[in-house]
Amino acid sequence: MKAQDHGLSRQEMRRYGRHLVLPEVGLEGQNKLKAGSVLVVGAGGLGSPLSIYLAAAGVGRIGLVDFDTVEISNLQRQILYTDEDLGHAKLDAAVRHLRGINPNVQFVKHSARLSRDNAMEILRDYDLIADGSDNFATRYLVNDACVFLKKPNVHSSILRFEGQASVFWTGHGPCYRCLFPDPPPPGMVESCAEGGVLGVLPGIMGSIQGMEVIKLILGIGSPLIGRMLLFDGLQMNVRTLKLRRDPQCPVCGDDPRITELLDYDSICGMPAEAKEPESNLAQSSGPHADISVDELFERRKGENPPLVLDVREPQELEICMLEGAVHIPLGQLEVRVAELDPRRETVLLCHHGIRSAHAAAYLRRTGFINARNLVGGIEAWAQRIDPAMARY
Repeated sequence: MKAQDHGLSRQEMRRYGRHLVLPEVGLEGQNKLKAGSVLVVGAGGLGSPLSIYLAAAGVGRIGLVDFDTVEISNLQRQILYTDEDLGHAKLDAAVRHLRGINPNVQFVKHSARLSRDNAMEILRDYDLIADGSDNFATRYLVNDACVFLKKPNVHSSILRFEGQASVFWTGHGPCYRCLFPDPPPPGMVESCAEGGVLGVLPGIMGSIQGMEVIKLILGIGSPLIGRMLLFDGLQMNVRTLKLRRDPQCPVCGDDPRITELLDYDSICGMPAEAKEPESNLAQSSGPHADISVDELFERRKGENPPLVLDVREPQELEICMLEGAVHIPLGQLEVRVAELDPRRETVLLCHHGIRSAHAAAYLRRTGFINARNLVGGIEAWAQRIDPAMARY
């Protein structure tokens, strides 16, 4: 008797056995997964659990976009990597580990920074896009490209103890810009590097992304199209908000004003080649609004050193601090500004340069014409000036 062709090998039948007994999946569904393709944007906190579960589930082709290397600060939440991967390209380490999870999956490495020049070409080859990026420039780029290509965008973002997830799919529901038409001004929203993130949170939200991707491939259940899931891990509270397409949306509306990909780095205040987007978000509103750590180091040795104002939170000072710096948390700056001398040159300091850029801009607006932002923050100081300083 001729063996029945299931589309799966005997080894795959055993590997996916727990899927095959689910009526909603079965052989037909597992073959859909095998034939499916997903692009994971960002191989970091969200991309780690997402790609692990997609690989384990048997999604046939998984592309990963990233251009970073593994750093020790990643390991608290990016579970794709170990100490042995430190200093190596994330994509090389990620694919090596993922192949160990499921050798039947084809992995495609896109070792590049996603931009308006390559986004359409990269996204075009995949059925679904899963956006796990950590900056607004990439989120708006992915959204707009997905709208133009009419591809589903499975989105998630995280900060501190909270996360959100949705599925944006033009023709089926709203897009990301229907909620947030334009990016926030640089420095107005903290990144995970500045605000922190509980390590388990991206595991939860990345797994939710994986669930949504698999549901879309299988065509089962109720995907988060037209809904936004909000997760508060500290209070263990989950809410779902209804979303509607905005007819005035600048990219998917009835009369869109955005009809091609834009220069998202410029719009979001990001330098084109920066590895850490947080480092240079202070765009000068006047001359000499930024100062490098090397220049500050030399200036502090002179006769008239600038005042260094640290706007980080108290718990951050327990990790490291610059000797002689004055401390006023950013949230208290407005009510304590009278403690400062507007005539003195003041250098604003934070972790990477986001909060201090916001603080420097505020002081300049209130008459501190010599307020300057320390580019790269205390992280850059530890890297270039004081390697013995603790980093976080």
